[in-house]
Amino acid sequence: MKPYATWKYVLLIATVAIGVLYALPNLFGDEPAVQISSQSGDPLPPGFGDEVGKALAGASITSTGSAVVEQRQVVRFADEVAQLRAAEVLKRELGNKYVVALNLAPRTPAWLRAVGGRPMALGLDLRGGVHFLINVDIDDVRRKAVDNLLRDLPSALRNADIFYKSRKRNGDAAEIEFEDPAALEAARKLIARDHNELVLAVPPDAPLVLQARLSNQETQRIQTFAVQQNLTTLRNRVNELGVAEPVVQRQGANRIVVQLPGVQDPAEAIGLLKATATLEYRAVVEGGGEFFYERGTRRPVMLSRDTIAAGSQLLDAAPTVDEDGSPAVSVTLDGAGAKKMLDFTQKSVGKPMAVLFRETKYETTYDAEGKPVRKVVNIEEIISVATIRGVFGKRFQTTGLTSKEAHDLAILLRAGALAAPVEIIEQRTIGPSLGADNIRQGFAAAALGLALVAAFMAFYYRVFGLFAIAALLMNLVIVVAVLSLMQATLTMPGIAGIVLHMGIAVDANVLIYERIREELRNGNSPHTAIQAGYDRAFLTIADANVTVLIGTVVLFALGAGPVKGFAITLAIGIISSQFTAIVGSRALAQLVFARRKMTDVPVW
Repeated sequence: MKPYATWKYVLLIATVAIGVLYALPNLFGDEPAVQISSQSGDPLPPGFGDEVGKALAGASITSTGSAVVEQRQVVRFADEVAQLRAAEVLKRELGNKYVVALNLAPRTPAWLRAVGGRPMALGLDLRGGVHFLINVDIDDVRRKAVDNLLRDLPSALRNADIFYKSRKRNGDAAEIEFEDPAALEAARKLIARDHNELVLAVPPDAPLVLQARLSNQETQRIQTFAVQQNLTTLRNRVNELGVAEPVVQRQGANRIVVQLPGVQDPAEAIGLLKATATLEYRAVVEGGGEFFYERGTRRPVMLSRDTIAAGSQLLDAAPTVDEDGSPAVSVTLDGAGAKKMLDFTQKSVGKPMAVLFRETKYETTYDAEGKPVRKVVNIEEIISVATIRGVFGKRFQTTGLTSKEAHDLAILLRAGALAAPVEIIEQRTIGPSLGADNIRQGFAAAALGLALVAAFMAFYYRVFGLFAIAALLMNLVIVVAVLSLMQATLTMPGIAGIVLHMGIAVDANVLIYERIREELRNGNSPHTAIQAGYDRAFLTIADANVTVLIGTVVLFALGAGPVKGFAITLAIGIISSQFTAIVGSRALAQLVFARRKMTDVPVW
């Protein structure tokens, strides 16, 4: 056998060592913890940990450790009883300014955390919790867009003294009928000049009717904005639940997945997701109005009782800069809101206008006996007061803000209310005991699969079978390490991917060993047969793995959450098996047989 390159041994040892290092955190397990974060998302104040410690000490609750992790205070406890008691005490003592969430904190040693070692995250099916699949009503978004056209276009025509006969909706088009072709042509030119997002047409059977449709690009933009606004709104609402690691993400064109680990009461989550919120633009007055408080400063400001425009009339909001390059928020209103805003600003230049945020949500309070009580809370606070510098209507800017304030205000404006109706089309509740059972069954399946594969390989290929087993163990270590480094969420389909990849991974060794047997039948010496087996089986192994990888890419591209997890796990395992089966098992064969005189290869 030819000498094996030293650098390959070094690469193998280094890879396995790094794999063991970053797979280790998964052996230490978790312990009950309480996670505390600021309701506003700002960093916790100095000395906050001492405040938490005093609250726990006053209730005779002992923690096993406390530290700030990513702007959140994480307090650990010896058991779940202490964890639950601590959560109740902290919610009561800290109030609604902070979000108190139950969590499982890893027991990873400090030296491992210092080098970035973290255990894999567990999915909802392994931890327990509530899963919602929410559908966003895109048809309603389209209907609202056409309704806006039916309000905006006739108003623009009246302002230009272009008279029309009637207007109506026809599917996804706004139709305006005219008395004569001249009026229609004048309207077409006006609308085409001011609305490049519209596609205009005259039906052959109705020569005096002008149809206006949103372009495909504009339709897609409105739909994407509606789903994104709902996504932001739902994410903000989920934060109110105090869930440690919630998942709120878009799935497909018009669906949103909400996963709440550890939550066992779906009614509470549904109530929060359906809470209402809106925005109102009002004039600041000196008398005859009503007082509201500014967010943050709590300064009282008197606002007019009349609303200029409401959040339901908001079409878009984005952080931008004004003429001087200062931070601002660009706002777009629909036709009705734009008209009222124009009428108001024409007579109010130099006067202040406020943005009032209204929200109805659920909060937990505590009675005299310390029992939690859920109640409906109405929040009314001013998020912005700005001076009107000029006349505007449909589009305008709110200025006098810092960059962060402009960014936050744009989010609040977009996330104040749902942009389109939502419907919960799928709901699942997974208990913590079921999650624990899933973990046990999943790992039992993985252990059984490994044992059966090892038994077959050891029996059929003898010493080379042991090499394959060692390579497979290296492979599993590398897979776990990569998943931990990526912080990929492990689910039951992910465990299935690991079990499946063990059979696929050992196939590479089977191809090598069968090639060795073929070389022996051709009359080659044992050393030559081993050398040729590893050299000539490479392309066959690579071809088989590439074929499977193509399948995993398709699964990842077209599949949803669990399917993607399966595809990722399987792909990582296949890629690492290419290395461990060829480099790992060959290194072992080289160490054992290279300097030994052989008359036969020890395989059946």
